[in-house]
Amino acid sequence: MVEDLLAARGITVSHQTVKLWAEKFGRHFANDIRKRSAGKLSDKWHLDEAVITIRGKKHWLWRAVDQDGFVLDVLVQSRRNAKVARRLMRKLLKGQCRSPRVMVTDKLRSYSAAKRDIMPGVEHRSHKGLNKRAENSHQPVRRPESAMKRLKSARQLQRFLSTHDPIANLFHIPRHNIPSDHHREPQTPHVSRA
Repeated sequence: MVEDLLAARGITVSHQTVKLWAEKFGRHFANDIRKRSAGKLSDKWHLDEAVITIRGKKHWLWRAVDQDGFVLDVLVQSRRNAKVARRLMRKLLKGQCRSPRVMVTDKLRSYSAAKRDIMPGVEHRSHKGLNKRAENSHQPVRRPESAMKRLKSARQLQRFLSTHDPIANLFHIPRHNIPSDHHREPQTPHVSRA
C-alpha cells in the first residue's frame, strides 16, 4: 500500500525498497510505541492461539490482547503446550511490567498450568464464548498471510508481527470512544490526491 500511496504522489518506489525500510525502521518505531503505551493498556488480558501453515508445516500463533482489542504481544511457536504458554506469559509480564487483573482464555489446559506457575494470584476465566476478543484479533493477520502467498519461516512471521501489531494499535480506536453516528457510517478507504 505504501508503494501505491507514493505512486499517487508521483514518487516511484519498488516494493522491495518499502520492505527494506520496514525492516530497518519498523522495529525502532514498534519499540517506541510499546514504551509510550505501556501504562495505558487495560488490565484484562485475552489470550488465544491460532494455527498457521508455514512451508507446509503447522505452527501456532499465540496472541494476547487487552479488553479494548489492543495487541499486547505475539509469539510464533511450533508447539501448543504449557511450556509455550509459560513463555508467552513471561514475555507479557516483561513487556507490560505488571500482572493483569483478569486473564481470559479458551479451554486449552496449557493456560491453566502456565498461570499456576507464572501468575498464581490472577483471576482466570476459561470459557470459549468469553474469548472472542482474542480470536477476532487474528483476522488482520490472515489478510497479510494470504497476500504474502505463504510465509517463508516462523522467524519471519514473528519479526513481521512484532513490528506490525504495535503500529496497527495506533490506528485502532476502541468502540466505546467512537460516537454511534460515526460507527454506523460505512467505512470506505480514502486516499487523498496531492
